[in-house]
Amino acid sequence: VVTWNVGTAMPPNDVTSLLHLNTGEANDADMIVIGLQEVNSKINKRLKDALFTDQWSELFMDVLSPFHFVLVSTVRMQGVILLVFAKYYHLPFLQDIQTDCTRTGLGGYWGNKGGVSVRLSIFGHMVCFLNCHLPAHLEKAEQRKEDFATILHMQQFEGHAASGILDHDLVFWFGDLNFRIESLDIRFVKYAIDSNILSQLWEKDQLNIAKNTWPVLSGFQEGPLNFPPTFKFDVGTNKYDSSAKKRKPAWTDRILWKIKSPSVGLGVGGCRPSRGILSVSQLCYCSHMEYTVSDHKPVAAIFAVRFASKVDKPQVEIYVADEWSRPEQAVVRYKVAAGFHRSSWDWIGLYRVGFRHPKDYVSYVWARSDDGERCLEKQLCAQVMFSEEALPKGKGEYILGYYSNTSSSVAGMTEPFQV
Repeated sequence: VVTWNVGTAMPPNDVTSLLHLNTGEANDADMIVIGLQEVNSKINKRLKDALFTDQWSELFMDVLSPFHFVLVSTVRMQGVILLVFAKYYHLPFLQDIQTDCTRTGLGGYWGNKGGVSVRLSIFGHMVCFLNCHLPAHLEKAEQRKEDFATILHMQQFEGHAASGILDHDLVFWFGDLNFRIESLDIRFVKYAIDSNILSQLWEKDQLNIAKNTWPVLSGFQEGPLNFPPTFKFDVGTNKYDSSAKKRKPAWTDRILWKIKSPSVGLGVGGCRPSRGILSVSQLCYCSHMEYTVSDHKPVAAIFAVRFASKVDKPQVEIYVADEWSRPEQAVVRYKVAAGFHRSSWDWIGLYRVGFRHPKDYVSYVWARSDDGERCLEKQLCAQVMFSEEALPKGKGEYILGYYSNTSSSVAGMTEPFQV
């Protein structure tokens, strides 16, 4: 999970260290979630035909697609953007994807402050990612609490699985939360940073104080702040604010998580339902001083999440030959699970290995079959075919994905094969 207030800057040329792509760690990562704040909302001429009209989203897709990450979902509210990426082979197990946003700027009319969320079922467990930009300034701690409570209250999702944010099995809450350091003067704060005695500042950090006193934060966890405060820097440097305002350094940019407490209700026959334990361990929580385009430093955290059980059969299984060397071989058979809601707008996309998002297909066919419903009721296979015109001209490695219109997600995927 990454959070970065980019201060309306243009993206840097290289974000590999931020995404931990060159360390070997993210090669094990299954998902990468990026929360940005203060993205310049001017629409860029060069991108007017692109699906995503901001250079940050384009950059992250370009950088991550060679590592087999696909954009699963994104939501934007003015300058606040949330991007959720996953390895392509996990797509069939990421279902019930929904987004929401809550404006809290100017009393709820302006989206420069507020929260955006993506929630989804990951291998059968409900997870919510919430990126917030809360009000600035030392004296606004109460306002930050109220805005966070408003965001939690306002965001509602369809369906029974988890209608509110805190109903999810696991919530990641991050962003420019704007909490400051109370009551210490700027000279002492800078001395503590220079001397690397950060623990002297922890108990005066407003979020740490709030975690013990605000009921709305109960259960939220955060790793130790073993990195220097991430705000406010002179742009282009690693020097804290030298302007006339001389703002006191603060840990404004944070990543927290919360595991839903097991339901207290008793199961059938008066005994507790047996549920395996969901566990989260934080492997890394760090800032990235090497980025100087903004007055904030980005913050990244790596988590290992252990789910109690795993849905490991996709809703749609697709069967395809190892290689298509002639047009008549471009036959696709597929089988849908019982209870899967098919729509006549479902389609099967042919993707080049390294595709960027589910609409980034080379070609597609509608997932309708001539022998239709009758065979599907018996769970037999349906069959569709790509026409010769729909096939790619060059050779290469491709993947097929079944896109479900009802769930706006990929419900089945093949291994790569040759065309």
